[in-house]
Amino acid sequence: MSDQPLVGVLMGSDSDWPQVKKTVQALAEFGVPYEVNVMSAHRTPEQVARYASEARGRGLRVIIAAAGGAAHLAGVVAAHTTLPVIGIPVPTPDLGGLDSLLSTVQMPRDVPVVSVAVGMGGPRNAGLFAVQILALSDPELAEKLAQFKKKIAQAVEQKNEAFQQRLQQELG
Repeated sequence: MSDQPLVGVLMGSDSDWPQVKKTVQALAEFGVPYEVNVMSAHRTPEQVARYASEARGRGLRVIIAAAGGAAHLAGVVAAHTTLPVIGIPVPTPDLGGLDSLLSTVQMPRDVPVVSVAVGMGGPRNAGLFAVQILALSDPELAEKLAQFKKKIAQAVEQKNEAFQQRLQQELG
């Protein structure tokens, strides 16, 4: 892969970075080049519209948008691009992220945005989902994903074996 970003990652605020960091770590794990920017659907709407409308021409293939509260960033991006958009609803102190989730998933007809979970594995899954999208046209990336799936399955099998041993000791 080249160093040309294939995934654009947007945050509504720099305070979203602790969540978004998990997204870019997943992309980096697979060697997928990305860029990260702070843009607000409400405070810099023209900048968001320009970014989204120019993204394909700049070589981006997927956009990930993280926002909390009203969380309109992913929807505004989707309104201005034909690229796939993945929304990360960022948890909020007031409503625990339910507000962010509902804002991200309640898109009107014909403006699709995929949403990942609030917190938990959501941000990492956003990065992994972008990798899966890119792997549709990249056999090398598809192979990396296949190896990744095997690795995580083996990890669960090992945890089960260890658990079975502990269970035998406890209940013996």
